Amino acid sequence: MSATTATTGTTLGRRSHLAVRTLQIVLAVFMGVASAAPKLIGHSSAAESFDKIGFGDWFMYLTGGLELAGAIALVIPILSGLSALAFMGLMIGAFITQVTVFDGQYAITPVILFVVFGGIAWVRRNHTAEFVTLVRKRL
Repeated sequence: MSATTATTGTTLGRRSHLAVRTLQIVLAVFMGVASAAPKLIGHSSAAESFDKIGFGDWFMYLTGGLELAGAIALVIPILSGLSALAFMGLMIGAFITQVTVFDGQYAITPVILFVVFGGIAWVRRNHTAEFVTLVRKRL
């Protein structure tokens, strides 16, 4: 078994493993800085959007906090697959919100991110299984 197979649990080559890891880091920076930060600092653009949604500031801060937590988890190997799955759920909500509240103006963005996070979740599925096994042992 190669070193990459032993560490990732899949038969990814070294370049593929690095490509997925790089994608995880880029998405983590995007989700943490470009997406979560404006919500967490209460930037006017984020506040206006969440006012239009109708849930108010608490939902903006909750969403920003979840995005930041997911971004951090995306770069922690054992949590990366689970984080990608969680982001897929978040993207479903973002898509529904874009279509119903914002007339679908940017509805393609969560769809693209859903597919990318789905790929990461698939590649890192063994990390997710490892995490579930670890949690079950502790319960």
